[in-house]
Amino acid sequence: MARHTAFEILYKDYYVRVFGLCRRILNSNELAEDAAQETFMRAFKSFGKFDAEQPFWHWIASIANNHCIDLLRQKSRTEPFFGDEATEVEDLASSDRPVLRDLIAAEDADVLNGAIATLPDKYRVPLVLAYFNQASYDEIAEQLTISRNHVGVLLLRAKQQLRTALATVAGEIG
Repeated sequence: MARHTAFEILYKDYYVRVFGLCRRILNSNELAEDAAQETFMRAFKSFGKFDAEQPFWHWIASIANNHCIDLLRQKSRTEPFFGDEATEVEDLASSDRPVLRDLIAAEDADVLNGAIATLPDKYRVPLVLAYFNQASYDEIAEQLTISRNHVGVLLLRAKQQLRTALATVAGEIG
């Protein structure tokens, strides 16, 4: 009974964060609702394995990350989800857009979230994991089963595309 009560409290405290993480990764409110529920169901089933000495957020976010990434992989079984590292490096070298320097200066969260939502999955997911979930390159590489260098390239491309999207919005506003 105490286990159920403890988990219920954690559910109430963390549901919104888990839902937000799932929404950013999946880019869909409907899919995020299902993913957040599935995350908590999986967490409840394995709650006995949770180390109470560790932060609950890291444990539940890991479950959510893995589940959402699995969903995205299932969605795109016909082609590799993150593409080829060599292709990404080549695309990066041919890009004439400067690297995003002023992402932090974007004050309007709605504009930023809208711009992030426009990114393709292969760029949005590593960006969310790195900047919203504060995962290291090595952790992202392990979760996405790609190399650490590939993570860096994908993040750089994501920031370039994000900068372009933010510049477009700024041009529309200004």
